[in-house]
Formats: sequence, C-alpha cells, structure tokens
Amino acid sequence: MTAATTTSARNYRGIETEGRAPEELRELVSHWGAELELAPAETIIEWAAATFGKRFCITSSMGDAALAHLAAKVVPGIDVVFLDTGYHFIETIGTRDAVAATMNVNLLSITPVQSVAEQDAEHGKDLYKTDPDLCCALRKVKPLADSLENYDAWATGLRREETHNRVIAPVIGWDAKKGKVKVSPLARWSDEQMERYIAENGVLVNPLVYDGYPSIGCAPCTRRVAPGEDPRSGRWAGTNKTECGIHS
Repeated sequence: MTAATTTSARNYRGIETEGRAPEELRELVSHWGAELELAPAETIIEWAAATFGKRFCITSSMGDAALAHLAAKVVPGIDVVFLDTGYHFIETIGTRDAVAATMNVNLLSITPVQSVAEQDAEHGKDLYKTDPDLCCALRKVKPLADSLENYDAWATGLRREETHNRVIAPVIGWDAKKGKVKVSPLARWSDEQMERYIAENGVLVNPLVYDGYPSIGCAPCTRRVAPGEDPRSGRWAGTNKTECGIHS
C-alpha cells in the first residue's frame, strides 16, 4: 500500500462516504480480489478501510479477538459487530466485554428483533431443537443483514483451514445475498499462524477454547470436542447442520 493509502486507512473514523451501487462494488471485487489474494492481512484491511471508509466494519463471534486486534492496529476506532443471540455462553459475553474495554474499537452488540422469550411464544420453546435453521436465521442471519445496511463491506475472521466448506473462501469476495463486499483478511492463515499471532500479541481468547471448545456458537447447540475430532464437530452436534447461514 502507498503511504497515502495507509494514512487514509488510519484516518478512517473521519471519513464520510456514501453507499456505492452494487455494480461498482462487484467491479471492485473483480479487480482487487486477485490483486490482494496473496497480500498480508494488514494490507487487506488497509485497502478495505481506505476504499470504504466508515462503510467498512468487521464482525466477530468472540471465539478470539485476533481479527479485532489486527484491525484496531491498522484502523483505530473501527466498528466491530457482535451478534448477541441471547443464547451465548457467559464466557463469550465476557470476551466481548473485554474487547470493548481494552481495544481501540467501536463495539456494536446487535440483538435480534425478538427476545428469546418472544421467539418461544411465537415458534414454540427451544426452536434451536425443533428447527435450528430457522433459529439461526432469526437470531444470526437476519440481525447481521440488518446491521450491515449502513456498510458496503464487512470483514470476517473466516479461515480456509476451518472447514471443507470454507476452502475456497476468497480474500475479497462478493456476498450476493447481502449485496456487500466480503473481506476475509485471515483466509490464508493456518492454525499455526493464528496461534503464533495470538501468543506473540497477547490476544484475548475466549476461555472456552482451552476447555475443549475450539469452535464456539450458542450454548445450547455447542458441545466439547474430543481430541482428534474435527474442531467444528461440536457445533449443532447430532444434526447435519454445519453452518449457521451467514457464510453459506
């Protein structure tokens, strides 16, 4: 990145931008996807912040704060969107609060339209058991889509090593369902790279990760994973479900 671009990224909070047409956004993806495929994660974030200004945010499920830590260094004050489903482990909420208290980010905790009690009243108790896809749609997919209305691009901590479904995840891609540019700065990071970044930078990690939960979702739908099992096998255990719908 040029010095001018880096400066623009670091002055991100002062940039006022208007939303871009989908055609323009797709053109950016077409050009910069290949250009940035092998770029360092910091450079990818710099590009996104310089290109989209305040209409760029990151999301975090608070399994760890690696992406938030990296983004805060490159773009102080960046918006971090967290989906508070109403079903999270207390450790996940604690990690969220620690990120908000210790990092230079603007943390936005997004809640669904309905509380858990209201959802139970309309759809029956424990929808996550009777219709997990609908539960995820109501408590994750729609709230995220609604929260991204004021953004043109969003970054995720998606990594290709995490699941077979994510092997082809592009660094810069087009999310047709949301009509947004989807940025995955850590897509090419291996497990070893992630662990090294966390250790070298003292990055906050959800304590459940060290208690047998390498992939953390909502408490009722997540179990511990035995040594040697797929790290995501504890998600929606006992069902054929492998994704909440945000990345599929």
